[in-house]
Amino acid sequence: MTKQQRETSANDARSLGQDAWHRLRRNNMARIGGLIFAVIALLCLIGPLCISHSYDTTNLAYGAQPPSAQHWFGTDDLGRDVLIRTLIGGRISIGVGFAATVVALLIGVSYGAIAGYAGGKSEATMMRFVDALYALPFTIIVILLTVFLGRSIMLIFLAIGAVEWLTMARIVRGQTKALRKQTYIEAAIVNGVPHSRILIRHILPNLLGPVIVYTTLTIPAVILLESVLSFLGLGVQPPMSSWGILISEGAQKIDVYPWLLIFPATFFSLSLFALNFIGDGLRDALDPKEAQ
Repeated sequence: MTKQQRETSANDARSLGQDAWHRLRRNNMARIGGLIFAVIALLCLIGPLCISHSYDTTNLAYGAQPPSAQHWFGTDDLGRDVLIRTLIGGRISIGVGFAATVVALLIGVSYGAIAGYAGGKSEATMMRFVDALYALPFTIIVILLTVFLGRSIMLIFLAIGAVEWLTMARIVRGQTKALRKQTYIEAAIVNGVPHSRILIRHILPNLLGPVIVYTTLTIPAVILLESVLSFLGLGVQPPMSSWGILISEGAQKIDVYPWLLIFPATFFSLSLFALNFIGDGLRDALDPKEAQ
């Protein structure tokens, strides 16, 4: 048996999940992205426990100092350590990104799959509702939800997730309509298989690829939206910080104190690139054509 035949035989013996994981591990950019994001997440999670400075303690005597041995990322104009504030801000930004994306994922996938599978007038009515929400500015909707529901972190998760599901619903609806026309789906319907079982067993597993890829793109988009809310005073409240707040503050003072922008922007940019690399790797790994 040749080497190619042995590899083909091994691929046949693997399940779809194992085969996707094998292809993902062979994607160098996805591995680099995963490593970078894991390092940043661990730094934000564990780093503040190892730093003696406090994120909210002000000391005007150390105000606006450049990076030094005592303050690796320098200090802001209130004497607060930029390193600890960047790591604490990463906790908030990454937490908001993941939590709000989960909310958007649950609503968007469920709504889009039901609309695409139902078809006809039900689909038209459901998607016109989505179009109506699309016509409203996302930021205005989130601001209204935040004003009515409050400004706690948990409510920010829900408010952002409540508007980010719209694109997910459209993507899932289009994919579901295409799957709905497949022969095996029609055969299942003819044989009397319950619609709920068809959605769970046959439709949703085939949506994993586009859903996971879009999810990795939604997380940085949510982090950006959170930064807009924080800039408007409707997001994270002082003395807490987020990457959005730090970038906004640093951009206003970049001519005088450039380190206030460079470090949080670097963390955010690296996270953005890492998530995009992971998304591309997952897209290729979950593409059925790649398995052939």
